[in-house]
Amino acid sequence: MSSKARPRSLYLCQECGQESPRWQGRCPACGAWNSLSEFTPAPAAPLPSRPAAPARELEGIAEDEQPRLSTGLGELDRVLGGGLVPGSLVLLGGDPGIGKSTLVLQAALAVARSGRGVLYVSGEESPAQVKLRARRLALPGRGLFLLSETDLTAALREAERLDPGLLIVDSIQTVYSQSAPQAPGSVVQLRQCTLELMQWAKPRGVPVILIGHVTKEGEIAGPRLLEHLVDVVLYLEGERFSSYRLLRGVKNRFGSVAEVGVFEMTGRGLTEVPNPSELFLAERGEGSVGSLVTPIMEGSRCLLVEVQALTSPSFVPAPRRTANGVDFNRLVLVSAVLTRRLGLHLGNQDIVVSVVGGLRVQEPAADLAVALAIVSSLRDRPLPADLVALGEVGLSGELRSVGHLERRLAEAARLGFRRCLLPRSSLRRQPARAGLELLPAASLREAVRLAFARADGHGGPPLP
Repeated sequence: MSSKARPRSLYLCQECGQESPRWQGRCPACGAWNSLSEFTPAPAAPLPSRPAAPARELEGIAEDEQPRLSTGLGELDRVLGGGLVPGSLVLLGGDPGIGKSTLVLQAALAVARSGRGVLYVSGEESPAQVKLRARRLALPGRGLFLLSETDLTAALREAERLDPGLLIVDSIQTVYSQSAPQAPGSVVQLRQCTLELMQWAKPRGVPVILIGHVTKEGEIAGPRLLEHLVDVVLYLEGERFSSYRLLRGVKNRFGSVAEVGVFEMTGRGLTEVPNPSELFLAERGEGSVGSLVTPIMEGSRCLLVEVQALTSPSFVPAPRRTANGVDFNRLVLVSAVLTRRLGLHLGNQDIVVSVVGGLRVQEPAADLAVALAIVSSLRDRPLPADLVALGEVGLSGELRSVGHLERRLAEAARLGFRRCLLPRSSLRRQPARAGLELLPAASLREAVRLAFARADGHGGPPLP
């Protein structure tokens, strides 16, 4: 007597996709707690047999002559490396309400205006709701086809009928494949849907844009395997209450990940910002205390941003350190160096440091500007308005050189700044620039004295 074997349940990690035969409180692969969920694997469907392609020598393979597809947005094309590559999968992530759907809709309508049909598959909104957004943006809808569908098989069937030049899925967490057992948004569904989209797009040469939700940690929801499957991963960043948005590439198989795009959210959607530095410094006041400009590198583009600091007497045993737009650990490091190496009394001061415009500065080249802004606020004395500062601060109080110095100095001179405070070691490789006076300093103490000597017209009061 034979009986059919009961399918055995497995446990799948929702963070990394690791399968386990039994439940565990902690995933053995990625270390995430309480991330394993039970599922019953479906029997594998037989794959259609097809003749295997023979191996070919690399030198004898002709390059594809298909040009990149322009999105109509110069900043988006910059981050993509020149446009969408035929057959590529692009994953766009960002916080809720940051403007992902708006950006993709603007790009879709620009592609449609060029004569290439676009299929927009929306699993979250009805066609009427997408139409309302397009009307608010004052964008025409000719050439853009809307499909409200969560069944990926039905969506690909419609894409096969329309033969579009671009396919958009909003969002990848809402669609599901009938060949996967779990609910939409699960690890198995995300992996299966992405694989099916890749298998559909590659042989047809149709680029696909996937919109992905993010977790509270700011990463795209689902396993990192999803990022490994796609060709390009983009993040749309920015403070919710700021109008500026930064499009950053973290993976690009067809271009550099060093490029960023800057947009401004307006009533007509996301507007490109060709000259971000002038926009970020437009409201900077003369003689502001605790304020200094520093040139930072975002990809291959140099941006001048204003760093503001505020010190205030604290009435609690542990003074607070608040960082908006800068790395909190760098703020703690700079504060410790100012206290230990320069003797400033910051142990009873709350310190707030912010980058104007909602940008996030991640490189250590802004250390010197943060330190000088803190000293300016503590002394209640402004720094020179025509001064920029850059340099990494070491634990011994020394100033370390940073890269791309030529581009930083050129951008500062172009916007009318006349002086640059920088590490002395940088002068070994950098000649003096016409119109920009270089003020070298070997240590943070020397930089503080030099900066306030320029502000006061004399040597200024000695440091404690």
